[in-house]
Amino acid sequence: MKFSYVNPTQIHFGQGQIAAITASIPKSQKVLMIYGGGSIKKNGVYDQAAAALADHSWIEFSGVEPNPTVETLDKAVAIAKAENIGYILAVGGGSVIDGSKYVAAAAKYDGNGWDILLGKHTVTEAIPLGAILTLPATGSESNSGAVITQKATQTKLPFMTPMVQPKFAVLDPDSMKTLPERQLINGLVDAWVHTCEQYLTTPAGAMVQDGYAETLLRNLLTLGAQYNNRDNNEWRSNLMWTANQALNGLIGTGVPQDWATHMIGHELTALYHVDHARSLSIIQPSLLRNQIEVKRAKLEQLGKNVFALEASDDLAERTITEIESFYHSLNSPTQLTEHGDDKQSAINDVIKQLEAHGMVALGENQAITLEVSRQILEDAVK
Repeated sequence: MKFSYVNPTQIHFGQGQIAAITASIPKSQKVLMIYGGGSIKKNGVYDQAAAALADHSWIEFSGVEPNPTVETLDKAVAIAKAENIGYILAVGGGSVIDGSKYVAAAAKYDGNGWDILLGKHTVTEAIPLGAILTLPATGSESNSGAVITQKATQTKLPFMTPMVQPKFAVLDPDSMKTLPERQLINGLVDAWVHTCEQYLTTPAGAMVQDGYAETLLRNLLTLGAQYNNRDNNEWRSNLMWTANQALNGLIGTGVPQDWATHMIGHELTALYHVDHARSLSIIQPSLLRNQIEVKRAKLEQLGKNVFALEASDDLAERTITEIESFYHSLNSPTQLTEHGDDKQSAINDVIKQLEAHGMVALGENQAITLEVSRQILEDAVK
């Protein structure tokens, strides 16, 4: 274990905390509020945010889609530049917050913002931003990463820079009350896989990181089991906080990380518009079975400490089955069906995209080559 860790995002957690943004954003800065399809106007979040900004100068930009596209976001970049925006307030789930991070960085760059995703531009400054989280899943509200899609080329790429780490995040569980069932389930699945990407690798003797990851996974199992009783503040609060902790950087410090499930899943989303979380539940079981020998020790640890399985020679195999059963209990798929009837063409298309994006050596050991990814997809594509 050797690491440097800090998380500078101030968290305002709990009911009624949207009012806290009044003091969190300097009144001297003109604010651009960025949000998605307008659900925040139905659940009261927009009105609360507007009231909190009553003494600020602010304008808004709406229409950020799930899996935000650079084509949409560049319109917000143009507004941010033209209006001399000094602060961005992202109001939504991971897509809105990711998109706002792109706007914050691209607005301080004279070139094509997509250069940031291609690695052609290193971000050295960004408009400061804060977030009001409405959909717990990605942890984007208190980390420095974002994933953006270029619709024209069906390309979905990540970028990370401390310049876009939110200064603050409001986590009010009441904002989840009107979420569709599918999005709540996606939140559970996304947080589960985020935790696994930092835990289901190889033993590193990191007792705090392992123990905390196992606590988060047990939380998500419990929340999944209690899903029928989800309409209460306790359930919502625990999902919101668990999803945040799954990807705020803590459990990944000083330990091997995987992220291959995410990289392959991103291509399914870009090509077939599969929900991000559902792309993860489609890929992960096949990937774990493919990589079972290198991951066996941690799979056995997960089986014992999270699923309470008894020791056996096939404990790792049983653990993967339990993960799959968890997804099925939430009606989250474990095989791709959105690609149509031509399985081989679908696999070829994903492999072609992985190669084009340089995703040719994935996983904690960089051992998942294009050929291994093909094998994983053979098992995951129905």
